[in-house]
Amino acid sequence: MAQDIFDKIRKNRGPIGQYSKGVHGYFTFPKLEGELGNKMIFRGKECLVWSLNNYLGLANHPEVREADAKAAEQYGLAYPMGARMMTGQTSEHEKLENELAEFMGKEDCILLNFGYQGMVSAIDSLVDRNDIIVYDSEAHACILDGMRLHTGKRFVFQHNDMESFDKQMKNASALAEKTGGGILVITEGVFGMAGDQGKLKEIVEFRKSGKYAFRLFVDDAHGFGTLGETGQGAGEYQGVQGEIDILFGTFAKSMSSIGGFICAEESIIEFLRYNMRSQMFAKALPITITIGARKRLELLKTRPELKNKLWEITNALQDGFRDAGFNIGATNSPVTPVFMQGSLAEATNLTFDLRENYNIFCSIVIYPVVPKDVIMLRIIPTAAHTLDDVKYTIDTFKKLKNKLDSGEYKSEDLASVEVDNKKA
Repeated sequence: MAQDIFDKIRKNRGPIGQYSKGVHGYFTFPKLEGELGNKMIFRGKECLVWSLNNYLGLANHPEVREADAKAAEQYGLAYPMGARMMTGQTSEHEKLENELAEFMGKEDCILLNFGYQGMVSAIDSLVDRNDIIVYDSEAHACILDGMRLHTGKRFVFQHNDMESFDKQMKNASALAEKTGGGILVITEGVFGMAGDQGKLKEIVEFRKSGKYAFRLFVDDAHGFGTLGETGQGAGEYQGVQGEIDILFGTFAKSMSSIGGFICAEESIIEFLRYNMRSQMFAKALPITITIGARKRLELLKTRPELKNKLWEITNALQDGFRDAGFNIGATNSPVTPVFMQGSLAEATNLTFDLRENYNIFCSIVIYPVVPKDVIMLRIIPTAAHTLDDVKYTIDTFKKLKNKLDSGEYKSEDLASVEVDNKKA
């Protein structure tokens, strides 16, 4: 008799799900309430929040709120109905695509309903079984899931390691000679966990030298709006924006909204419009979202003080951590990881102390995302934060580090808290 799928699921909850009963509603699926900003309400108390990708502080910008409200009042959230290919096309969607393409220095652009979904579908569309993908080992989950649909071969190079990249490109090139396919290199502009930029310039040099032939696909979700003189992203920052063949961005970070986009030459975008299944068979972005995104893009382009404020906070935060002796890795973006040594129990107790006694909320990352006995606290600075927020956070982290080093967080029993997991 066949196994009951539900029985299998009940016995194996997954690598994170196995802890759900003890962490749900607190460490996972927490509720941050109130106005989006540097301070929000967590479990009835005001907390200083470092976990929102609201880089430019646009989430509650008055002009953004006004644009969103007017668009919602005029159109609601239903219009347009249907996928864009059928009944979901509007002038506002086209205007946003044209403005994004012009800003990013590319010929054309396609909007995506969701960034994650769009990346998965784009990879599926761009390559066939004869093509080879070469990708960075720390690529985002959406890239990994997109490659699961790829029926051809793929090679992974060690994170930002150009010797490893060279080796895997050699393997990919040899295989492509046999299959008659092409090579798609996929990496990120900014890696969202550790904050370091992808080696875009170095990768481009391999192609310029004539050593390898490939197309470059860059996921710049965290770089768009935060890096480069104008905010184009990591490509502009590294001086290779024009060398990126396919450029992915999202509205969920600097634009403080939902959805995403891909920019490339016109023929590639036309191909994606007629072959990306996630866009062909899914409802178009609501026009309210596209109108709001146009206002956000306008502010991103015309208000450099927003990015300047982000970097004022970022530099103060990162310099302060370094001066205090903390390890923040190799970040060269606003993403600020703080690495400490400790067990799972210590990580849990430290984070509980941070939230309950110091009223600071940030994301905690543990094994298997980072090595065993490593605690990573991920800090996301924004233009909505203040220098006082920075000072308080660094002073607090010094106290936490002293407690951790002195063994105060070692315990046989994990910190526990009563959490109401009932749906509101």
